[in-house]
Amino acid sequence: MRIEAIRLKNFRAFQDVNLRDIPHFCVLVGANGSGKSTLFSVFGFLRDAMTTNLTAALGKLGGSRGFQEVRSRGSTGPIEIELKLRADLGRGSSTLITYSLTIDEEHGKPVVAREILRYRRGSRGQPWHFLDFSHGTGEAVTNELESVTNEKDLKREAQTLKSPDILAIKGLAQFERFPAVVALGNLIENWHLSDFHISRARPEQEAGYAEHLSREGENLSLVVEYLHKHHPDVFANILEKIKNRVPGISNVEAKTTEEGRVLLKFQDGAFEDPFLARYVSDGTIKMLAYLVLLYDPSPHPLLCVEEPENQLYPSLLWDLAEEFRAYAMRGGQVFVSTHSPDFLNAVQLNEVFWLVKENGYTLVKRAEEDKQVSAYIAEGDQMGYLWKEGLFQGAHPL
Repeated sequence: MRIEAIRLKNFRAFQDVNLRDIPHFCVLVGANGSGKSTLFSVFGFLRDAMTTNLTAALGKLGGSRGFQEVRSRGSTGPIEIELKLRADLGRGSSTLITYSLTIDEEHGKPVVAREILRYRRGSRGQPWHFLDFSHGTGEAVTNELESVTNEKDLKREAQTLKSPDILAIKGLAQFERFPAVVALGNLIENWHLSDFHISRARPEQEAGYAEHLSREGENLSLVVEYLHKHHPDVFANILEKIKNRVPGISNVEAKTTEEGRVLLKFQDGAFEDPFLARYVSDGTIKMLAYLVLLYDPSPHPLLCVEEPENQLYPSLLWDLAEEFRAYAMRGGQVFVSTHSPDFLNAVQLNEVFWLVKENGYTLVKRAEEDKQVSAYIAEGDQMGYLWKEGLFQGAHPL
C-alpha cells in the first residue's frame, strides 16, 4: 500500500498544492516555516479524525478556534484533502483508490461537507463511487466484493451517521465487505509519526509491555525488552547493526529492577561492567531507536520522521538514509524531512521534494523536474551539495 498523490486546499500554509507520483521513500527539504511539519500534521489530523471526530481533531491541531485556525489564512472556502493510494484489494493486481474529504463549518461547528471514496473496477472508464457522504448522510456500496461489471448493478445502502462531524470511513472500516475502506482505514490507523526525543528515552520506565516504539520514544526500553524476548533474531540483527555503527558498543539489554522499572544497559567492549542509558551519547540512543523502529516485526505502512539527523554523527546519515529506503522497499512508505546536506547526499533525485514559501503560502517543487538540478546530478553531483549551494531556489538550508 502506498500513497501516490496528495492534494491539499486551504489547509494551513497549503492553500492549493498537489504532490504527484510520490515515491516509496520521500524526502522533504525547505527553510524553517516552509511547511514540512504542516504536511506531516495532515497525517496526524486524519488519524485523529478517524479515531475521534473532526471537532476533536481540529481542536487538537488548531486549538479553541479549530476550523478557523487550520484553514489557510485569508481563505473563505472549505478545507480539502485528497489522497490517491495504491492498494491490493485481493484481485491479483493493485488498485488506485481516491479518497476525498471536504471539511466546512456550519453554525460555528465543523462538518464533513463531502466524503467520497472511488476507484476503477477495470482498466478503463470513470472511477465508481463506492462511498459518498455529505453532512452525516450518504450511501455505501454493499456488493463491492462481487464481480460487478456495470456500475448500475452496484447496490447502494443509505446510512446516517450519529453526527455530521464523523468520518464515514471510521465505521465502515470495521467491515470486510468494504475492502477499499478497510485498506484506507488500516493505513490511517497504523501510520506512524516519529518525533523522537532523547530526553524521553533515557529515563527508567515502569515495567510494562510495548511492541512498537511510541512517537517520542519514551518506551524504548520496553520495546527492546519485547524484541529480546519474543523476536531474538530481529534483536540480534539490530544489535549487529548498532555494533557496526557505534564504536565500542558490544551489547544492549533491558533490565528490570527490583523496584519494577525497566532500564537500558549498554556494554562497551573495553569495560567489564555495563553502563546505563543516561551515560551513553545522544547519537547512540537515537541510532538504537531508529533501528528498533525500522526493524519492527510488524512494520507501519507509512512512517513519517522529522529531522532524523539531529544528534547523529554526519558519517552515519548515509547509512540511515539507506535504512529508510530499505524499509520503504519492504512495503512501508517513508516520509522524511531534513535540514542536513549530509543526509540529502544519500538521497536519489526522484525522492526529493522541496517546499517554498511565496506570498504566505507553500509551493511544492520536485527535484527531478528542475532541469538544472537534474543536469548536475547526471554529471555526478550530490543532492546535499547542490542544496547547500542554493540550487533549490527558495529552499535554502540556512
